Amino acid sequence: MAIEGAAASQAPASNGVMDKGLKKGAISYISNIVIGVASTAPAYSIAATLGFIVAVKGVGIYMPAVMLVSFIPILLIAVAYKYLNRADPDAGTTFAWTTRAFGPGAGWMNGWAIFLADVLVMASLSDIAAIYSFKLFGFTELGESKAAIIIVAILWIVLMTWICWKGIELSAAIQRALLGAEVVILGVFAVVALIKVYGSHPAGSIEPSAAWFDPFKMNFGDMLDGILLGIFLYWGWDSGVAVNEESEDPATGPGKAAVISTFMLVAIYLVVSAGAMAFHGPGFLENNSEDILSALGRPVLGGVLYKLLIISVLTSASASTQTTILPTARTTLSMAHWKAVHKLLGRVHKTNLTPDVSTIAMGAISIIVTVPLLLLSESVLVDSLTALGFPVLFYYGFTGFTCAFYYRHELLKSFRNFFLVGVLPVLGGLMLFAVFFKALIYYGHAANVESAPILKITLPIWFGIGGLLLGFIFMLISRPFFKEFFARHLETAQPGILEAPPLETIPAAVDF
Repeated sequence: MAIEGAAASQAPASNGVMDKGLKKGAISYISNIVIGVASTAPAYSIAATLGFIVAVKGVGIYMPAVMLVSFIPILLIAVAYKYLNRADPDAGTTFAWTTRAFGPGAGWMNGWAIFLADVLVMASLSDIAAIYSFKLFGFTELGESKAAIIIVAILWIVLMTWICWKGIELSAAIQRALLGAEVVILGVFAVVALIKVYGSHPAGSIEPSAAWFDPFKMNFGDMLDGILLGIFLYWGWDSGVAVNEESEDPATGPGKAAVISTFMLVAIYLVVSAGAMAFHGPGFLENNSEDILSALGRPVLGGVLYKLLIISVLTSASASTQTTILPTARTTLSMAHWKAVHKLLGRVHKTNLTPDVSTIAMGAISIIVTVPLLLLSESVLVDSLTALGFPVLFYYGFTGFTCAFYYRHELLKSFRNFFLVGVLPVLGGLMLFAVFFKALIYYGHAANVESAPILKITLPIWFGIGGLLLGFIFMLISRPFFKEFFARHLETAQPGILEAPPLETIPAAVDF
């Protein structure tokens, strides 16, 4: 069997991953966790999603249980990220891993899925950042002006693109500050809400019950419909792994951080959702589903402290805008170094040591997609956000299968390997693809979608499934132009990699 480097055309770096010119050792373990948590935009996700989960038939007060069940496949995929990153800490993450395990076609499609999901979410993130900027300063009329929202949304994208371009240390420092403020404010909100529920008993309040967290209280079909929305709450934690090549401990730090960040997220979501629902009951959340935190802010925290919640959502959306650009640029950077896309996307700034063209291109494409989506109706924007679930479920699910298949020769060496590296990731992948097909059926019905269908096909299907099919077409078109990449062979993990000390486990892979 022939030993290969990370790419057939480049000598591997000292750790077995081709050197892309990124700044080594710039990100600490804590920053990996922070980037992972911040990328999910907890405050924004809570404000925009809780009410819709409550509104799902049969969910209601069992909304925390839906969030708990939604966490399970995410945790299993985080385990897959941990072990795949140990073998190959490449900034391309799923793109690089699926290329090795399943071949260049699968790798290219997973790289496209990451790009597609990140582009689709940018319109919603920048829209929320703009609206909450106006809310913070009391500019009510501007907050209702589409032109003003579009201008400020563009400015947010430009600012966050510049930060990502300027340097990874600046990006990490800003993320630590923004996330710190966000988590503290959410914690204050939840604690005050629960204190008032047990103390002054606001109208409509209900004391939390253990039954809220019991998924067996729901019909399975209703729970699955809720999980379609619940998965969105957790998406983004993998951004902390995308900066692995810039991390202090690239082989183990980002992978561990991925798992820790998912536990932090479920804790945040369960505490805040329980406090929010207890204060005025599920009906209030359903009736104010478009912005839960604004609706609850004044009654929970009062007129002055209410601004804190506005700040938390603003910092959440802006932080996630930044951490959406950051991993996408590293995915396309990796694809360029693997010779899967044009080499220009692989350029790194000589001074900043950041993906130069990839970062700017992501910002520009985000603006190009954001402006028309914001010009269209609010329902179209909501449907575009729904659609991103398809590429997310696709590449998360693929990562679970990739882990087991890449390590297939190592699985039977111990029960630990078989269970942690094989069974759990595959189970996570199966769960996510089950949700994928459930979503395809659910959002294929016009009654479950905000906007009117086009040619009898709903917009989430056009954006999500259509986007993936477009990527497949681009992949086929790319094959004649990137023959070296598409001629790659399948690979498996190096023998003994899971038993070796972490510093020795960044090998070249073994040809299949």
